[in-house]
Amino acid sequence: MNAAEMATSLDFASKIATVVNLFKQEFPDAKSDLKPWQNDPDTRELIDPDSIDIGFHFPGVSRSWRSRSLLFQIRLYKDPTNNLRRVIGVEVAGFDHQGEAWRLSTVENWSFVGRTHPSTEIGDRLKKFCRHILEIFNKSTDAE
Repeated sequence: MNAAEMATSLDFASKIATVVNLFKQEFPDAKSDLKPWQNDPDTRELIDPDSIDIGFHFPGVSRSWRSRSLLFQIRLYKDPTNNLRRVIGVEVAGFDHQGEAWRLSTVENWSFVGRTHPSTEIGDRLKKFCRHILEIFNKSTDAE
């Protein structure tokens, strides 16, 4: 779900802003997009209500990233016993003019899959950033 729509509390809004600001500090050329999904019926059917989705776009295609746009999907789990949400993983997809170029998931083995992969340096920085996302969202929990 679009990050702008998931900012339903001060705590979640603050965490989303922290993620965006940290990414822009690490990669200053990136432009953030808190509404990466279209607001039409077909797209709404595909949106996962248990994720916070943030897009980042770069000017041109980067050789290091081997993509032009990134989609971060921060996966949430709502504990039915205490009604608290926590992050269980992050999925990142890199897109170029042909569509999805690569994907990274922190849920399993933290490896890149796809027709291309970011450079080793960018890949390591991206994994470090994903660890920061997990820390930011799981530092304290937000009752929804």
